[in-house]
Amino acid sequence: MTHYTNRLIILRGNSGSGKSTIAKKLRERSTRKIAIVEQDYLRRFILKEKEVDDGDNLELIRQTVEFALGRNYHVILEGILGARRYRKMLMGLINQCPKHFVYYFDVSFKESLKRHATKLNASDFGAAEMRSWYTRHDKLGLKEERIIPEKNTVADTVKKILQDTGL
Repeated sequence: MTHYTNRLIILRGNSGSGKSTIAKKLRERSTRKIAIVEQDYLRRFILKEKEVDDGDNLELIRQTVEFALGRNYHVILEGILGARRYRKMLMGLINQCPKHFVYYFDVSFKESLKRHATKLNASDFGAAEMRSWYTRHDKLGLKEERIIPEKNTVADTVKKILQDTGL
């Protein structure tokens, strides 16, 4: 098994919780080589795959993260990444990357809807779809998993993750 020396930052949480915004801000604020791997982009746009158990997107996510780590990028993996479907794949990546940081965005459904309404793609899906995807407190159960509460501002969250990770 390969062990990577770069950082793996995993941002998990429900749709509309702020993961993509934070990932982009982290890359903007850092001078390091950072690859952002978006679960939604790989699953919905590259593969046009529905969210299913053992979907092809799990392998594509794993390969994409390993590719970037192997080429000296720090990687921000972001997505809903529900524990039931993604835990095994995420644990495999975590085990290969000693410098890993896992964050769970603990945001209420009501707040997720408010945040979603501000996005450019807000018309792509609405409250009904978001309700069907929403899983409350969907943590991985890792002792090092850090919780980002909904009261945190974007600036607070970016500052915390930059400090934690050394990016």
